[in-house]
Amino acid sequence: MSAQNLTKHGLKNLKKVNWCLDTDELYSHVIDRNEGTLSKFESLVVTTGDKTGRSANDKFTVQDNTTQDMWWGKINVPFESDKFEKLHAKVVEYLDGKEVYVQNCYAGADKKNRLSVRIINELAWHSIFARNMFIPASAQELLEHNPEFTVINVPGCLADPALDGTNSGTFVIADMTRKLILIGGTQYAGETKKSIFCVMNYLLPKRGIMPMHSSANIGSNGESAVFFGLSGTGKTTLSADASRTLIGDDEHGWSDEGLFNFEGGCYAKAINLSAEAEPEIFATTQNRGTILENVIMTEDGDFDFFDNSLAENTRVSYPISQIPNASETGVGGHPKNVIFLTCDAFGVLPPVAKLTADQAMYHFINGYTAKVAGTELGVTEPTPNFSPCYGGPFMPLHPSQYAELLGEKIAKHDVDVWMVNTGWTGGVYGVGKRMSIKHTRAMVNAILDGELADVETSTHPVFQVAVPTSCPNVPAEVLDPRNTWEDKAAYDEKANMLAEKFAENFEQYADGCSDNICNAGPKVS
Repeated sequence: MSAQNLTKHGLKNLKKVNWCLDTDELYSHVIDRNEGTLSKFESLVVTTGDKTGRSANDKFTVQDNTTQDMWWGKINVPFESDKFEKLHAKVVEYLDGKEVYVQNCYAGADKKNRLSVRIINELAWHSIFARNMFIPASAQELLEHNPEFTVINVPGCLADPALDGTNSGTFVIADMTRKLILIGGTQYAGETKKSIFCVMNYLLPKRGIMPMHSSANIGSNGESAVFFGLSGTGKTTLSADASRTLIGDDEHGWSDEGLFNFEGGCYAKAINLSAEAEPEIFATTQNRGTILENVIMTEDGDFDFFDNSLAENTRVSYPISQIPNASETGVGGHPKNVIFLTCDAFGVLPPVAKLTADQAMYHFINGYTAKVAGTELGVTEPTPNFSPCYGGPFMPLHPSQYAELLGEKIAKHDVDVWMVNTGWTGGVYGVGKRMSIKHTRAMVNAILDGELADVETSTHPVFQVAVPTSCPNVPAEVLDPRNTWEDKAAYDEKANMLAEKFAENFEQYADGCSDNICNAGPKVS
């Protein structure tokens, strides 16, 4: 391949183009350029500077005839086409005479529904990240690979807000017409991964395919399961179960044939990671090819996963093949169970509950979890956090469109839907305690094994969901959240407070939903 292959992206005067180097080749470039440090396990340790997470306020989409159906607002912020063109010219000028790294790969394990992508990086370690997180084209596929979307990621190129129309020097801008994404001013590698996820979330619903911010796995009986949940709810942890085959940990599609992973790797939170709580993920940190972002490395080349001095959002990226029980194909059948994971820091949601179809749509649209003190500046007490479809920042279309797709598939394939609270019990954050991971795993296992499908339930007086009265390997008193509080009146007050928050948040979506869905929420007493 020659540099002429990049002229379609405007890149003509490059010093060198490194085409589809494998991980071992890229390692040498990372070390030579001093972009990262090898641990004693030969995993790669990198830092991302002051950007240790996504720059949500710097994300835009070009508004033109192609994007007339975009859900414009705080999440999908419009950007002018001519300004994009000028910023593209700035990126091209910045790369003049520089060396770049290119990966030709795919998003989507289902060959019928995958997206061919090209990732152009300024940093060698970002190219390893792209190789981990997407599905590299085979030698044969490289001969005919024609990228449908291209990402140009240049952390060293800064925007000028006054001239470029951005909010800061950082920019993450997608142009659906040009099929081009520009990223600059940030070294946080997750921007590349999520930008392509947004593209998939825009394109697939038009073909009747449900894109999902979810993990998925398969049991020994061949039954698949889907786990929805926002960051910190246990989506990655609970799906990486040694007794089940992992399809993927973060992004999936649900087509007429079943489930398929969008990715070729995993991007897990590393803060407080331990071999005891998350053995399969922990093991990946000691492999060549793994990237550890903002994780503190000790003098002997080991890791201190409990040190958050660089970031609370420490991350580990690894090829999914490093998980011993990962699916080789990245596909699975239609799920038997869908699980909504929430981390309720108010300690009032049941640890497990079964939802009706209408309740499933209601809670899917609300997408609730809670932030706790210390996770963000200014957060000093538990705060409700609602993200539609458990992935609002990545949803270009109105939430009702994704909810309708999910509802259709749940009905068509007779799927059971559950809500599992991985948050607090016995009181709010600071008073109660975090739900035992042992108990949570037992509840999830009981769901997946079919042991909760027909057990006796009681209807929660506020949230109206069906709460099992028994579950194998879980004390009965744990299942009723009110019983775990010493102050029952305080529980009632907090439960009603959260119910009111649910109703307030749902109001913005009510006009696009049926009366049955609108009435499926909590009842304030």
